[in-house]
Amino acid sequence: MIDPGALNNRVLKTQRHLGKWARREGIEAFRLYDRDIPEFPLAIDRYADWLHVQVFEKKRALQSDEIDAIRSGLAQTLDIVLPQVVIKHRRRQRGLAQYEKLAATTPSFTVGERGLRFEVNLGSYLDTGLFLDHRDTRQMVRERAQDKVFLNLFAYTGSFTVYAAAGGARRSVTVDMSNTYQAWSRRNLVHNGLEDTQRHSFVQADVFGFIERMRAARTRFDLIVLDPPSFSNSKRMETTFDVQRDQLQLLRATVDLLTPGGELLFSTNRQGFRLDPGLGELAQIEEISARTIPEDFKRHTPHRCWLMTRD
Repeated sequence: MIDPGALNNRVLKTQRHLGKWARREGIEAFRLYDRDIPEFPLAIDRYADWLHVQVFEKKRALQSDEIDAIRSGLAQTLDIVLPQVVIKHRRRQRGLAQYEKLAATTPSFTVGERGLRFEVNLGSYLDTGLFLDHRDTRQMVRERAQDKVFLNLFAYTGSFTVYAAAGGARRSVTVDMSNTYQAWSRRNLVHNGLEDTQRHSFVQADVFGFIERMRAARTRFDLIVLDPPSFSNSKRMETTFDVQRDQLQLLRATVDLLTPGGELLFSTNRQGFRLDPGLGELAQIEEISARTIPEDFKRHTPHRCWLMTRD
């Protein structure tokens, strides 16, 4: 039986440090702990008065009584009511797993981020509705969006679209295959008073097919965010997708949707990902990962990101 005291001390120390930073930044959702102590293979995120605790698989799995002790210790240490400490077991996912509803049912609520609000649900789905590690990438979109036509591919719950709209995008198109998450994206715009059906449209579709239709119609965008899954074997697609294997085809087609001087933000969380050198023929490319990793994610870099500018 492990003693959660070391974990509680570490989390409390981080809360005191990052809590001040988060208040200055207007951030209510941030990472408190990320596998810092080998005995505790966890990632712990605070969402206002809730905790989202992910348990990662390792050689010796944590026992149920150990997880119960961790949960109660965190609740007491951070003064959070026990039902609002949500535990999830993180395992390798394939295909549409992120879209599948889990057995647990928890209420949705909103959290603030730099003057905007986003709906999250910590227990009902594998992911919460807001990828915290892309907080600074979202800010880059807001800073670039003024008067731009914006395209959000693999949009999930539309947080990039909210930032683009808040930044003054002239128009946006949000594309995702899930009806559940497209509805969530629309609600996120409503939460921020940005719902405008004339300016912001939503397309429930396979992203690859959508891109080809836009290329055929010669439709162009000034700013695109592309954050594809590492792997997909969706039944709605004719073949599997692997971001390492298929990046050249995907990025060539996406760059083709840019206006001259248009910008593409491409990100992946695929471990060991290597960007194909052939992409340099398509656009000016700058890796900006160091600028997109927030303060609370620097211990374990969760993604890599590139800015591609069409000549």
